[in-house]
Amino acid sequence: MLKKSSLLIQVLIAIALAMVIGGFSTPESQLFGVPYITLFGFLGQLFLNALTLLVVPLVGSSIVNGISQMGKDKSFGRLGAKTFFFYIFTTFLAVLTGLLFVNIIQPGIGMGTPASSPLTAALHEAPQNHMQAVGQILLKLIPINIFEAASQGNMLGIIFFALLFGFALAKIESAASDTLMNVMKGIFHTLMRMTHFLMRVMPIGVFFLVTKAIAVRGLGSIESLLYFFLTVLLGLATFMFVILPLFMRLMGLSPWRHLRAMAPALVTAFSTSSSAATLPITMDCVEKRAGVSNRICSFVVPLGTSINLSGSALYECIAVLFIAQVYGFEMTIIHQAIIVALSLLTSMGVAGIPSGSLVAILIILNAMGFPAEGLALILPVDRILDMCRTTVNVFSDASCAVLVAHTEGEKVLEVRN
Repeated sequence: MLKKSSLLIQVLIAIALAMVIGGFSTPESQLFGVPYITLFGFLGQLFLNALTLLVVPLVGSSIVNGISQMGKDKSFGRLGAKTFFFYIFTTFLAVLTGLLFVNIIQPGIGMGTPASSPLTAALHEAPQNHMQAVGQILLKLIPINIFEAASQGNMLGIIFFALLFGFALAKIESAASDTLMNVMKGIFHTLMRMTHFLMRVMPIGVFFLVTKAIAVRGLGSIESLLYFFLTVLLGLATFMFVILPLFMRLMGLSPWRHLRAMAPALVTAFSTSSSAATLPITMDCVEKRAGVSNRICSFVVPLGTSINLSGSALYECIAVLFIAQVYGFEMTIIHQAIIVALSLLTSMGVAGIPSGSLVAILIILNAMGFPAEGLALILPVDRILDMCRTTVNVFSDASCAVLVAHTEGEKVLEVRN
């Protein structure tokens, strides 16, 4: 708890210092003959490179680990199908909720980059034609060489290959698959630990990136950032307190009893910003307080920690569209549909650790042709929003476990007559 709070305080201090230094700086300001923007941009880019370094192995091993576990146990065939359906359905509802709010509020409008910005010029190289955009996405989805796709940062190809590899891994002979699954599990947990190491230097990376952003755009950019903050909070709150409870009510379950049952896990998720760290408490609440059997709880909840991150998917959708609005990129219905699909897919590969969604956002920015530097726009509020979306992730995961148990005939949280 103390370490998480300490990191949050460090990030807030870094943001405050960045606002002061960036506010008194201009694009022409220099230090020892070197422009501030060049220096801060270079150091901030090092932090982005470190994040990107972990993208390919982290996402690949996470998806392979989750999918192979789902398909390994043949006795859970029907249960796995139900679980996967509720995962996809609730996450899709979350992404649509985020899409609705970001289009209504449009937090990035009016915070555009200068006309001479090289980032703006780079955006115009992205495909404008609908069919051309879809075609490029499909070509990236099925690459001719997986190693070339990895070296070029083609995460769509990596995700497709990981899904196929994980499914095939669960279908081969047990001796070989068990060995390979243990290796993939070890790789995944090692990369999660590496990401924890990287998060320790996050305040420094935030300082350089935010300082450059404010020096270029001025303190007026903070206003749009507040709109972005409120947009995400409204989206998360609507999904958690309106969409999911309504769906549970339609299924004959009591949302209020479920919320009370999950209260300890939700508090832990908010304070730790980690669905993985909250997993033991989540399972205890789902099994002992919500009444789900151990058979279902031990299967649905741990798997959901890896591939059922509804709050993260909602956040990714809003963040990418916010960045697109800031840089003045006109988003058509086709482009937004692609972002919805990418948010749904990449959320399955987000590690259940603090700020894990930043990796997924980088993937979508890369796939859509947006500059990775756009990530700096949301870093000042990411840490606080991470606490909120982790809470939604845990609540959604527990809701899916209750829904699966209900469809299996277990009497859990039923509406009292």
